[in-house]
Amino acid sequence: MPMIRLFQEGDWQAVWGMLEPVFRAGQTYVYSPEITEQEARGVWVDEPRATYVVEDGGELLGTYYLKANQPGLGAHICNCGYIVSENARARGVASSMCEHSQAEAVSKGFRGMQFNLVVSTNKGAIRLWERLGFKIVGTVPGAFCHPEMGYVDAHIMFKNLKTEQGVAPKA
Repeated sequence: MPMIRLFQEGDWQAVWGMLEPVFRAGQTYVYSPEITEQEARGVWVDEPRATYVVEDGGELLGTYYLKANQPGLGAHICNCGYIVSENARARGVASSMCEHSQAEAVSKGFRGMQFNLVVSTNKGAIRLWERLGFKIVGTVPGAFCHPEMGYVDAHIMFKNLKTEQGVAPKA
């Protein structure tokens, strides 16, 4: 049974093994395909407020980070990034991580979750985020330089995590 837990130092090589092919492909994240391992660690582990992994029988299936989307007066909205290992795709790992991240965000006092740049060609992610209650609140024309398709649009997606009465209901 997969378990989501906080990242530990010994997880880094497995996490890098998930991040590297996704970053190198250049199709879903803005990071340079030439990103170094040290730079990737900085954006995925060192900068975020918390980094998590999905573990099943000693194998890491996915990872996500949780951080404030903006400093100061915008710090009540969080941002997350998710990556599922190639051999664990289409097994519900991304859904589990997103649901877990929402609960963690609420427990840390965040009032909403925003995805800043969801590439319009990433149809699977868009469908998943919409199924989990996120809405496209804006689209930036040509915001992402796709390696095969050129400049494509990127969506800003948002989900309110709190209402005046407390936690927002699940979609």
